[in-house]
Amino acid sequence: MRSLAIGLLAVGLVATGRAQSVEPATGTAGASLPKDIDPQSLSRLPIVQRDSLDDDGKRIYDMLAGGEGKTVTPTGPAAISLQSPKVAEAIQMLNQYLRFHGVLKARDYEVAILVAAREFDQQYEWSGHEMGARNAKVPDAVIDAIKYNKAIAGLSDRDTLLITFARDSFHGHRISSDLYAKAVETFGKQGTLELATIIGDYAMAAIMLNATDQHLPAGRTQTLPLK
Repeated sequence: MRSLAIGLLAVGLVATGRAQSVEPATGTAGASLPKDIDPQSLSRLPIVQRDSLDDDGKRIYDMLAGGEGKTVTPTGPAAISLQSPKVAEAIQMLNQYLRFHGVLKARDYEVAILVAAREFDQQYEWSGHEMGARNAKVPDAVIDAIKYNKAIAGLSDRDTLLITFARDSFHGHRISSDLYAKAVETFGKQGTLELATIIGDYAMAAIMLNATDQHLPAGRTQTLPLK
């Protein structure tokens, strides 16, 4: 089972004590926020309050928060997805499977996510998963190759395969027969399908974050170059 710490970081959840109110989030480095950004959620969407949901919505809220009486962090994909609780539930179930029960290694999972975050220049997603990648022992050379859009010569065969598979999915919108065969040889048929699913899952998260213009909360450093 993969590290619980990595899992919670990836999905962007935090559990707090019972009946606590959500404190306003402050933008990174005190930067002024655009007029359409909520000062608590730091996105274009307000924080979803548990009490505003119906019984099924409350059940889903508690699932994301890690139990009744705990709260979902006000920023990030989980908070955004709660605007449509059934969407939030489906995303959470997929993420939980891929993260804790999928056949790929935790470090493979993080490498695939970083490529997706980089392709969409998604600062929030990147800032969380760069840390997740380091926790999963992804080499600095791999992280930097993705961060700075470098060529991947000199990386391990496994990392070269992961990055090429992800980049080809975004750039060429196709996976060649040779590349697919190599992925199946390395990860198996199930692993290759799950690799493609991880890439798509975190591309979806990046699009959600970009659409709602999610800003980084205070204490979270912007580390992804704009280009």
